Amino acid sequence: MSATPTTAPPGPACPWWGLPLLRAMYRDYLGFAAGLQREHGDVVALRLGTERSWDLFHPDDVRAALVDHADDLLRWERGTEVFSQAFGQGLLVAEGESWRRQRRMLAPGFLPRRVQGYAALMVDAARSALDAALPPDQDQTVRPVETLFNGLTMDVIMRTLFSSRAPAQAAAAAEATQVLSQAAMQEMFWPASLPDWLPLPHKRAKRRAMRVLTGLVDGQIAQRLALPPDQRPTDDLLAMLLAVRDEDGSGLTATELHDQCMVMFQAGHETSATALLWWSWLMASHPEAAARARQEVDEHLAGRDPTAADGAALPYLAATLKEAMRLYPPVAAVMTRRATRGFELAGRPLPAGTLLRVTPWVIQRDPRWFPEPEAFRPERFLADDPAQPRSAWMPFGVGPRVCIGQHFAMLEMTLVAALLLQRCTLETLPGEPAPQPRMYVTLRPTLPVRLRLQRRGPLRPQSAPCASSVSTPPVSSAA
Repeated sequence: MSATPTTAPPGPACPWWGLPLLRAMYRDYLGFAAGLQREHGDVVALRLGTERSWDLFHPDDVRAALVDHADDLLRWERGTEVFSQAFGQGLLVAEGESWRRQRRMLAPGFLPRRVQGYAALMVDAARSALDAALPPDQDQTVRPVETLFNGLTMDVIMRTLFSSRAPAQAAAAAEATQVLSQAAMQEMFWPASLPDWLPLPHKRAKRRAMRVLTGLVDGQIAQRLALPPDQRPTDDLLAMLLAVRDEDGSGLTATELHDQCMVMFQAGHETSATALLWWSWLMASHPEAAARARQEVDEHLAGRDPTAADGAALPYLAATLKEAMRLYPPVAAVMTRRATRGFELAGRPLPAGTLLRVTPWVIQRDPRWFPEPEAFRPERFLADDPAQPRSAWMPFGVGPRVCIGQHFAMLEMTLVAALLLQRCTLETLPGEPAPQPRMYVTLRPTLPVRLRLQRRGPLRPQSAPCASSVSTPPVSSAA
């Protein structure tokens, strides 16, 4: 934080217009960002082509930029261009007054008291997924947990957004979101996207994925609008989107409705699934922490299913989830911002037009804020730590664009984690290496993570396989 006010931030040499740096970023974005902070400090300047950028690694500087100067920043144009291919001008992409209008209209639907109404649906979905993963006639199984949690959180978003199940469509949509996530990360490193109609393998995969997602979302909207008003569900997110009105009485247009559903559908399941994946591996790798969380769940719930009211009474379980998101933030890099005017940042003049990058992966592994940063220590989150700056932990982002669905995600993850711990112990497989993270849009392992699920005891009566009853970001921290 000490700097001469008139000097530019330090940074690496940028020969050949920074192309070698760009290649290094593409190969290993997280390792590249960590190296910048290690070698050059908390504010690092780069030149990539004609663009000049600053990487911010100190929580105070992040907060100064994303909170104090939020009105002086716009999201990086290339990033929004790529995301708009799937999300149109929904909340994740919109800027300026369009974003403020959408946020104002949608925020009441994601207040804690509203989100808590979805708890029973989340538990029902978790029971169904766990029953399928570990059937009643089996004592143990080995499963790829990414598939388990992708399916589970997809079921949750289908229920809470559309009051629907459609398992076959949901499974195809879960795969499609992974394809689009990988495609978006690749395209972000090019100055422009090749036309999607080109007969290239990756373009064909992207077109198929878009057809799957748009077909599901538009089909669900059409089914809803075809119902007489008095027969339509009234308590899911689609009902909220259809009913919401701005201050002038206007509602969402058909295009806005489609875009918001696309954002909620993809961001609403992918970030939670990613967080639960890393949490489950960490719990399997740290049996002492898992045993403590399990004991807390057993003592408080006493055999019954978790509810929305139980979150506050499970502080250690919540701490394991928060620590997992510290080590493996689902959104490991916040979408780049561009300064629309110059202002002072970190004691230096920031020129207008500069790009600002924020990487929670690096900030949340800084030993200044988290001693022994590579260690899994849930106890960090059991009490307020005065030594930890406010924005040192930011898996849901920070500032006005903090994830609108953070309460939804935390409730969902807490209920799923509690139910899983009631039923199973998690074990790593002998000889399998630790998963290696790679940043796409969300942080995912390079290879599937398989864990052993061991049944703890006979199923409780209320946890028997449930009927397929109908009803139901990180939502993304980039929203």
